[in-house]
Amino acid sequence: MTTPRPRVLSGVQPTGALHLGNWLGAIRNWVELQDSHDTFFCVVDLHAITVPHDPARLAEDTLTTAALYLACGIDPQRSTVFVQSQVSAHSELCWLLNCVTPLNWLERMIQFKEKALKQGADVSTGLLDYPVLMAADILLYDADRVPVGEDPKQHLELARDIAQQRLNARFGPNGTNGERLPLLKVPEPLILREGARVMSLTDGRSKMSKSDPNEGSRITLLDPPDLITKKIKRAKTDPMMGLEFGNPERPEADNLLSLYALLSGKSRESAASECASMGWGAFKPLLAEATVEALRPVQQSYADLRRDPATLLAVLAEGRDRARTVANETLQRVRQALGFLQPSGPDA
Repeated sequence: MTTPRPRVLSGVQPTGALHLGNWLGAIRNWVELQDSHDTFFCVVDLHAITVPHDPARLAEDTLTTAALYLACGIDPQRSTVFVQSQVSAHSELCWLLNCVTPLNWLERMIQFKEKALKQGADVSTGLLDYPVLMAADILLYDADRVPVGEDPKQHLELARDIAQQRLNARFGPNGTNGERLPLLKVPEPLILREGARVMSLTDGRSKMSKSDPNEGSRITLLDPPDLITKKIKRAKTDPMMGLEFGNPERPEADNLLSLYALLSGKSRESAASECASMGWGAFKPLLAEATVEALRPVQQSYADLRRDPATLLAVLAEGRDRARTVANETLQRVRQALGFLQPSGPDA
């Protein structure tokens, strides 16, 4: 009897084009996880509407994100790739979890505080509540591990607390000795360290982000070569000669040298040795060339996928069906534990 692979779930919002931080910090690691885990990757479009969005672009951005998943190496034969909103169990479990999650747990979330300040009076209930939706995303699939960087780790801790303290401890079934058995699996974090914090091209102390209004702060996976070269040429640097890792006074040097190592496939030691006495004028074209070449196969694969929309939609439909099967089993388990009347009849 074979031991089932540990299950992993993750996803990215379809808001703006995916950038190097998404690829190097998350998706490239997801590709490797396919060899050792049962992997579920969703496009989290329900999360995309917690902030003001363009309805005319949402569906197109969703397809773009899904196509980039595949272009980056996510294999639908080895992974379940689906769109979050097409599995209604996400929304229903979110409501059930809302009703057992204390409000003060959400009010202390760091990202809510930061984003609420930016939105002011227009801040939505969804922005406050989206960590509960994220918890539903994770818990629906009995995920053993959730790949996270340092920032989203607080959201995973919330999912763990909801599962353990609010569901398992209060509604878990009784075992033969009267002890509470788990109703939901409590997932563990899978911290992806190397490349997990790709920083902005305009500020080496801030993460590369799709929400940064300065498009020069990031390189997207679909930027053409001339734009990549232009953005790197304008990237913030310092007046010192030579590049190095780990100097807190030189965050831009550390970030750009890290990008070069990751994109060229060289070890950090090799990249540091090569660029130790190099000036910025020589280094930036080197980084631009490495970036263009690293993204070339991704962009070609993406273009092929978008020329064949039927194949992409078929992948998402197959992923949706598998995701629904797994998610609905978990949802019915929770519904029953909370005391809801179970449906009957031919359509149940």
